[in-house]
Amino acid sequence: MIVQLSSGQGPAECELAVVKLYEALNKEYKIKLISKHEARTTGCCVSITFSTEEDLSELEGTVQWICESPFRPHHKRKNWFVDVSIIPEADEVPVFDEKDIRWERFHCGGNGGQNVNKVETGMRLIHIPTGIIITSTEERTQLHNKNKALKRLAAMLKEKEAENKAKQVNDAWREHNRIIRGNPVRVYKGMKFVQKKA
Repeated sequence: MIVQLSSGQGPAECELAVVKLYEALNKEYKIKLISKHEARTTGCCVSITFSTEEDLSELEGTVQWICESPFRPHHKRKNWFVDVSIIPEADEVPVFDEKDIRWERFHCGGNGGQNVNKVETGMRLIHIPTGIIITSTEERTQLHNKNKALKRLAAMLKEKEAENKAKQVNDAWREHNRIIRGNPVRVYKGMKFVQKKA
């Protein structure tokens, strides 16, 4: 599971709350940092993304931090909010294995002399997990056409992986701008960031 903590468009206090919440969750759960976007204020982050094997779906929503501003003394506001979002994981792009590939041979026809017309030199690759079909007829031998088809499959799977990662980044950015104040899933108090029990 991939989780993003975000200050949204909130001030430095919300960015500090992002860091404090990450530290609190790191003590409570086994998590692994993926990325953090540092804020202008030292020791603060606009967002932090991490992964975990544990189910943290009950944390999705808004976390409230009740504390006097450490940056602006005598500021009236004492409630700061952090958005917790579950980011959909990128679809796994399968690494191709020979057993995942079905091959079909066929006569090519066209240029290339008698060999092309007499022997089944054309190769069609069907990648069973993704349904990708690649046909290679440019070369004069089955082996060369087979190798060309495998190279095309590798390139297509790499492109698919890049698309999935880009989608994941877009999903994370969309969540970053979607903070909802009120009805928090958790509340923390003070600079020691102590969780307030319900």
